[in-house]
Amino acid sequence: MKLIISSLSGQPIYRQIEDQIRSAILTGDLKAGEGLPSLRHLSQELRVSVLTVTRAYTELAQEGLVENIQGKGTFVADSGDQVMRQHLEDRVQSLLGEAVDTARRAGMEPDRIRGLLDGLLGNRGSAPASEEGKE
Repeated sequence: MKLIISSLSGQPIYRQIEDQIRSAILTGDLKAGEGLPSLRHLSQELRVSVLTVTRAYTELAQEGLVENIQGKGTFVADSGDQVMRQHLEDRVQSLLGEAVDTARRAGMEPDRIRGLLDGLLGNRGSAPASEEGKE
C-alpha cells in the first residue's frame, strides 16, 4: 500500500493517512482480514510520528473499518464490507439526489424521471453481475 502525504494540503497528516486507507478499503483495494503496515513501519516510511499513524488507525477502528489485535497488528475488519456497502449506498443516494435536482431544474416531471431511471435499470440490469443468482 502506497500512501502519499502532502505538507501543502492543509489537511492534518493523520487525516491524510486515514482518508487514503479508508479509500483503499471502500474501493476493495484492501480486503477484510488484510493486515495494515505496523505503526512503526508506516511512520518510518512516511517520516511521521508513530502517534500520527496511531491516531489515523484509531479513527479507522472507531468507524469499524479496521481492528487492532494486541500483539498482532491492525487488520481490515470483516465489517468493512458492510461499511463499504453503506458508503456506496450513501453515494448512490447522493448522486440520485443530484440527478433529480438537475431533472427538476430542466422542468422534467416525476413520471419522466422515473421512466428514465427504469430505462437505465432495464438496460444495465438490477444487480451487478457478481450479485446475480445469489437469491
